[in-house]
Amino acid sequence: MAAKRGPKEMTDEHKAALERGRAEGRIVRDYLEGLRSSKPKRGRKRTPDSIKQRLDKIDEALTEASALEELQLVQERRDLNVELESMGAGVDITELESAFVGVAKSYGERKGISYASWRDVGVSAATLKRAGITRAG
Repeated sequence: MAAKRGPKEMTDEHKAALERGRAEGRIVRDYLEGLRSSKPKRGRKRTPDSIKQRLDKIDEALTEASALEELQLVQERRDLNVELESMGAGVDITELESAFVGVAKSYGERKGISYASWRDVGVSAATLKRAGITRAG
């Protein structure tokens, strides 16, 4: 019968490496999510004024709307109010990018992420250059 193996003690070095990996992962995730949320949407960009105008038209339309139209207009009004509130809360991508540049190379090497993959998810060539990530590897 084989001897039972108990849990091994992790060295302080191993614990530090795990924490460093988790911290790098958070930084990379936050930067990529910031890129995604600040990416311009397709179509004509809405302004706070155009949203307010549409909200006024919805209020007018609600007075004569059928039950089904009322449901759709109420939902549109909710969506527009959320959009209007979120317009002021932009992401400071420069701060996220600065942190990303400091960890991207080691994170990418550890995870086997190529230059092309970084580019495919929207990281600019200039940012990758600052991070020390090149096409050649």
